Amino acid sequence: MPAADKSHPLTRIDARRIWLRAQRLDTSAPFGAGAQATAAAVEHLGYVQIDTINVIERSHHHVLWSRIPEYRRADLYQAQSVDKTVFEYWTHALAYVPTKDFRFFIPAMKLHKREGHKWFGSVTAADTRKVMTLIRRGGALTIRDIDDDVLTDKEHLWASRKPSKRALQLAFYTGALTISERSGMLKTYELTARHFGWDKPPNGPPKPASAREITAYLLDRALRAQGVVSLDSICHLDAPSKASIRRLIEARVRARELVPVTLEGAGKQEHWARPETLAMTGNTASELVHILSPFDPLIIQRKRTELFFGYGHRFEAYVPKEKRLFGYFALPVLVGDDIAAAIDLKTDRKNRKLLMQKWSWVGNGARKGARKELKRRIEEELHRFERFQLAE
Repeated sequence: MPAADKSHPLTRIDARRIWLRAQRLDTSAPFGAGAQATAAAVEHLGYVQIDTINVIERSHHHVLWSRIPEYRRADLYQAQSVDKTVFEYWTHALAYVPTKDFRFFIPAMKLHKREGHKWFGSVTAADTRKVMTLIRRGGALTIRDIDDDVLTDKEHLWASRKPSKRALQLAFYTGALTISERSGMLKTYELTARHFGWDKPPNGPPKPASAREITAYLLDRALRAQGVVSLDSICHLDAPSKASIRRLIEARVRARELVPVTLEGAGKQEHWARPETLAMTGNTASELVHILSPFDPLIIQRKRTELFFGYGHRFEAYVPKEKRLFGYFALPVLVGDDIAAAIDLKTDRKNRKLLMQKWSWVGNGARKGARKELKRRIEEELHRFERFQLAE
């Protein structure tokens, strides 16, 4: 950065409060309730990651519940399948994304159409014609509706042995198909244009965003949802975007739209924020308690979480049992502006109860004098969390 740019010093506590405010975790019910709240939450966060693990409720529902106290699973169905205000596509992982942002993903879809996808290299033109014809003529379908495949060997660990499933997945990445409905992890595929009504004049598909527009979109999305950003946080698992993002940041610093930040404990790692964001530091801490998903935006970037909160989360589902510290599927517990515990939970759906596997104190919770009151507050939230887990 140019030497003339004066850096704004920021304590770790102020930085985490900015991030919590940006994540809407410092306010009760910041988005309201219902399907509109679900769409608003996805729009504000930029995306909500989807994950298959269901030891407790899957991460996409969990992340939304953390910000929408009255959240119901049907709200996400309404947003995706009826209102069509959100759609599924790849960000740093498969995620729900606001439909209004569809245009920023079209260039990636076109790239997959030209070059294919590394996970689906064996998909043939005949496989693709088969599934597209079935959907075009018979309407939306799931892989369970196709039962005439001759199974083949897997190409990688997560691959399907069904050629039709690989064809459906590739057509999804090219944008020809979209996921119009999801029941658990069973996806219903539909023609993208038909699902969104773009096949009916005068409606048409959105125009693809330019490379410059995509760069601005990525930066603005991060600034909105993170408050204080770094190149790593903006480009999580997307290193190729860093060069263009840095150039845009430098231009905005020169225009005084962004301010360089010297974050306590960050060493040489550069951070930036909007001037108006930094003007809001010094607010008192929230008193809310949140039981977070390990795939929550506050947790998924492990190094960033550790820098801001001094808490190094370990995702141990794939770690041998004897080497686990927090447990198979530990959930960080945010109390105010501190991560105070990591609790390994499991939902026993048959007997309709939430099972406590392990409770680990971290952060302020590691100080014994604070534990009694913290435990009471966390247990209150655990009761609410159990009701959410067991709700139909």
